Amino acid sequence: MEAKSVCIVGLGYVGLPLACLCAEKGYRVKGLDLNTEIVEKTNQGISHIKDRLLEEKLPKLKGKIDAVTGPKAISQVETIIVCVPTPAKDTEPDLEPLKKAVKSISGFLREGQLLLIESTVYPGTIEEVVKPILEEGSGLKAGRDFFLGHCPERIDPGNENFTIERIPRVLACLSKEGTEKAKGFYNSIIDAEIVSLSSVKAAEAVKVVENTFRDINIAFVNELAQSFDKMAIDLAEVIKGASTKPFGYMPFYPGPGVGGHCIAQDPYYLIARAKTAGFEHRFLRLAREINKAMPAYVAGLVEHTIENLGIEPEKATVSVLGLAYKPDVDDLRESPSIKIVELLEKKGFKVNAFDPFVPEKSSQVSLEEALEGADCIVLGTHHSKFKQKLSPAFLKENGVKAVVDARNFLDKQGIEAKGIIYKGIGR
Repeated sequence: MEAKSVCIVGLGYVGLPLACLCAEKGYRVKGLDLNTEIVEKTNQGISHIKDRLLEEKLPKLKGKIDAVTGPKAISQVETIIVCVPTPAKDTEPDLEPLKKAVKSISGFLREGQLLLIESTVYPGTIEEVVKPILEEGSGLKAGRDFFLGHCPERIDPGNENFTIERIPRVLACLSKEGTEKAKGFYNSIIDAEIVSLSSVKAAEAVKVVENTFRDINIAFVNELAQSFDKMAIDLAEVIKGASTKPFGYMPFYPGPGVGGHCIAQDPYYLIARAKTAGFEHRFLRLAREINKAMPAYVAGLVEHTIENLGIEPEKATVSVLGLAYKPDVDDLRESPSIKIVELLEKKGFKVNAFDPFVPEKSSQVSLEEALEGADCIVLGTHHSKFKQKLSPAFLKENGVKAVVDARNFLDKQGIEAKGIIYKGIGR
């Protein structure tokens, strides 16, 4: 094994930034991914993810990350980090990508190696699923011959304030020696606190709790938005007022639904695991139902707005601006905007779509073209580029009659002052 060496298994939204960070910190980095295009681009110093920091870093790291498609590279390194996706299919956790990954690398494990799972899992996965596969394939004993543990990934694509090296991490391994080795590794690459927990199950629970917390609170304000809409109360103003309390309150904001791989998926891991232990998470299921229904609520706002304009659905043109699930990235995973487009088309509207970060999914090539002939626009993603351009005057000049602001991002008063109908979420 090479000294100060690491293999990152899975070069996606989590693995690629981690590989770059390790290379920057002086590690010999192997990158393992089954996607040949990702491997080729990484070796060429090209980011397959549209992210400014990654696009700047990778050319400088060309040659310092050796990306491959075969698991043989596992035997050459001290540390192995698994960052493969763990999706949920029809609300049920899907561990197949993780199982396949650990099975493929198990035959190349060597004594003394540190293997950490960063993929999001439910409590018990490392000991009940991952450990048996690795031990059977390697003939080695976890906790004795090699060190196995979990460090839940924490990354926020597009966030340049909290980059991967600035976010605190938590971890645990099956043995105390493994936990110390894991802590030493992350201390060598992370410029933030590293917290060791007493059990792997506790570490596994951290990520699902973090994102379930967010899902629940987003569902709360999304339900408030629908309630306050009936009572003609501006929820944005209420949240502003409540935020003045310096304790006991944390602001969350309504929107068109929850997207991304984490918040939209992780609660199902906790729900499913608790069910096997004999507990039913009714509250968590309700939060998921509320947030999953928000695209339909937005589509209903559009339908009602078009009716107020006196236009029949089949004669109306609606432009959805923003397809990514969050601002200033090209990530479409679980994006509410995609669902909104589908629902509007089912209602009979002619739907245009534009996202400067996702041109391949856009029906228009520019913002101006997307607004041309649009009776109503839907702001689905609050890209900074939209904030700069979608002024009330600009909307008026382009003949927009109505705005459904699913992110409560635009100038409501200014838009209404131009004689344009404005509808936000809870506004």
